[in-house]
Amino acid sequence: MNDDEPDDNHIEVNTSQPVGAYAGFPPWVVIHVPHDSTVIPSGVRSQFLLTDKELQNELRLMTDHHTHDLFTVCSGAAAIVRSPVSRLVVDVERFADDALEAMAARGMGSIYQVTSSLQPLRRSLSEKERRELLQAWYYPHHAHLENVVEFAVSRFGRCLVLDCHSFPSVPLPYEQRDLDLSRPDICIGTDSFHTNGALTQAFVDSFTDAGWSVAVNDPFSGALVPASRYQIDARLSAVMVEINRSVYVNEADANVHRNFSEIAARVGACCLNAITRAFPV
Repeated sequence: MNDDEPDDNHIEVNTSQPVGAYAGFPPWVVIHVPHDSTVIPSGVRSQFLLTDKELQNELRLMTDHHTHDLFTVCSGAAAIVRSPVSRLVVDVERFADDALEAMAARGMGSIYQVTSSLQPLRRSLSEKERRELLQAWYYPHHAHLENVVEFAVSRFGRCLVLDCHSFPSVPLPYEQRDLDLSRPDICIGTDSFHTNGALTQAFVDSFTDAGWSVAVNDPFSGALVPASRYQIDARLSAVMVEINRSVYVNEADANVHRNFSEIAARVGACCLNAITRAFPV
């Protein structure tokens, strides 16, 4: 955080759009925050080939900083599923099986072997070490996600997973993208089965109406759901919301802007408004 804290006494949020009967996210919403942790457990540190300074820089580049605080202002009764460790330890958004994970071809499956610049990140792991990492962090995370989704579907007949991310304003080398292409303020990620057109449009319209530039599945695509229900359970919806980091942090040090509280309130209001539009009471 910056030494100069933002003024939280008065936050103006655009209330010109209707928010229906929802005072906060409904209890059938699950807020998924997979990439905001910077924790590297001490027992895992020796696996990494980077110096402490290099590792801190990689965490700065690869972490979705402050996304928990950014997306939970209007959390209401929603469940929150948050990874306790950095994605450099285990990336819970990837398939555990490298054979199923497209990013594994770049050395960035569920257990990264390379950095954001595609340089060696960690030493070669044994199958036992890999299994231990997954058992410690990956499988418990997904079991928790499965449980809260099951609760929502069983009790309310529906569930929406709001997959919460951020992205750098300039592509990192591993993305293999054109550096000259401009990036939107907001990226909405969708799944062909779990994100219908009305849900996509509701999120696009809500953020656009709030004055942000919005793109769908650009620069990132998809939306996470539990594997057991993937493209099977139509009661489960999912949408990914990615915020351009330049909107809310100084990317050189990951400190939030002075108006972070206002930005978080706007993000929360937009998500709440989109949910209300897509799922009218």
